[in-house]
Amino acid sequence: MKSVFIDGQAGTTGLKLQSRLETRDDIRLLTIDPERRKDPAARAELMNQADAVFLCLPDDAAIEAVSLVINPGAVILDASTAHRAVPGWVYGFPELNGSQRAAIASSKRVAVPGCYATGFISLVAPLVQGGWLAPSTPLACHGISGYSGGGNRMIAECESDGRPASLDSPRQYGLSQNHKHLPEMTRMSGLVTPPVFNPIVCDYFAGMVVSVPLHASAFEKRVDIESLNSIYNNHYAGSCFIHVLPPPSDGFMPANALAGTNDLNITVCGGGERFTLTASFDNLGKGASGAAMQCMNIALGLDEAAGF
Repeated sequence: MKSVFIDGQAGTTGLKLQSRLETRDDIRLLTIDPERRKDPAARAELMNQADAVFLCLPDDAAIEAVSLVINPGAVILDASTAHRAVPGWVYGFPELNGSQRAAIASSKRVAVPGCYATGFISLVAPLVQGGWLAPSTPLACHGISGYSGGGNRMIAECESDGRPASLDSPRQYGLSQNHKHLPEMTRMSGLVTPPVFNPIVCDYFAGMVVSVPLHASAFEKRVDIESLNSIYNNHYAGSCFIHVLPPPSDGFMPANALAGTNDLNITVCGGGERFTLTASFDNLGKGASGAAMQCMNIALGLDEAAGF
């Protein structure tokens, strides 16, 4: 049985991880006295007893937490932005390429991807890797998420009595084009130019869709829906969680369809001169806690799909 500690278990990702791990009989979840959860000594004691440590913390706190781990056998899985482009850390998207799963399995430092980044990378990386899109291709990306992606503060605001009327409406943000996911979206997709990114938070709890619209002229080779589906099917063959689906028959793609799962569905729509590539998944699942647990399973030599 493997021992696991969650540092920052009071946040949305930490709480979701805790609920997932508590159902498993192959994991012993180490817990900390709530009054000592900010005590570095108490946290360090538990971290260094664990086979795996999840960091569900703000960036600065995550960097500090890493310094507390002196057990060379402990796997650290950081759900913050802090280590996603740091040498020595493996990016925790097992489906990225043919060697990423093995890299996670052999690493003690895994950076869990951001939610929007997961969707964008799942769509774009196979196309860049296969030579279908040039790394310099200017792209746009639209993302819609439930409000749980904003953490406890946003959840409380959206679920409060007498909330402002503006929360009834979709709200665009990241207006400065400096969203924190842009560096990993660019780097891990193999691009040299960051996409124009348009994230929107909406009045529902969990689930998201991330879309990349493209003109056929953007591709390096001639494409149609069948060839694009073939690219994705080949890239994600054997994946436990990523599936390629046809466009919905009713013409609508709900953003919350996969809430509560670790699945990610890719759908190619359009045809002719214009396409829309869309990834649907749960911002708290494959976009956060689910991805973290999937990486833990791989790093600890467990069944990748255990706990889902």
